[in-house]
Amino acid sequence: MTEDETNQAARNLFEAEISGVQTGLISKAYPDVTMDDAYRIQEALVDLKRKSGLGIIGWKIGLTSKAMQAALGIDIPDSGVLLDNMLFQNGAVIPKARFIEPRIEAEIAFVMKDDLEGGKTTVEDVLSATDYVVPSLEVLDTRILRKDPKSGVTRGICDTISDNAANAGIVLGDQKLDPRKTDMCRMGAVLSRNGDVEETGLGAGVLGNPPLAIAWLADRLALYDQKIKAGEVLLSGSFIRPVEAPSGSLIEADFGEFGTVSVKFD
Repeated sequence: MTEDETNQAARNLFEAEISGVQTGLISKAYPDVTMDDAYRIQEALVDLKRKSGLGIIGWKIGLTSKAMQAALGIDIPDSGVLLDNMLFQNGAVIPKARFIEPRIEAEIAFVMKDDLEGGKTTVEDVLSATDYVVPSLEVLDTRILRKDPKSGVTRGICDTISDNAANAGIVLGDQKLDPRKTDMCRMGAVLSRNGDVEETGLGAGVLGNPPLAIAWLADRLALYDQKIKAGEVLLSGSFIRPVEAPSGSLIEADFGEFGTVSVKFD
């Protein structure tokens, strides 16, 4: 994609979020779009958000489960940028007009105490740079159509990456956990909507061990002379399928001994 095409795609996504009217599939408008193109669109989109006054608070990692990767025909995760207007308090009530088609995932979030520069990053590197981990929810949204209404073609990985990996919000739990004393593989959640259990899962669903997702992100960022910074919040990836959250939904994720994380949608 040319620079003009990249910038136009980013503007379309930016305006879709403001208006609440989804834009068309980038993969349909540009059939030869690559993942590198998609990340450039994402970067241009984040630049527009920063120019509007928003600040970066961290990163999200997606597509960390084999089931989700197989569904999209890929074998690697993706990533997006977390901005300061995405952070919600545990138990927050989200206004009706805030999102277009919100969905929820349960995740383990890492909060960093040190910078983490990539390059063959190990689990030990990740644990050493981590201040604490915390149960969390990610709010997904789509500023881009999930399916083209005429052709019936569904969005692909390049559409999702371009749309900032579909991220829209993050809700952090109240308990800060020592990453070295927490068995993140067996740390799980029961997620309910309006009291009905929708999904359950364990942290092992995230690349087999959640710190590996953080290591992947550090190494990916290093390819572009970027790094994970101290103080940033990192969503390591969901260990459940996304759960729809229409208006009137109360979403609660019971992490057992680690507490409950909840959010309500007006």
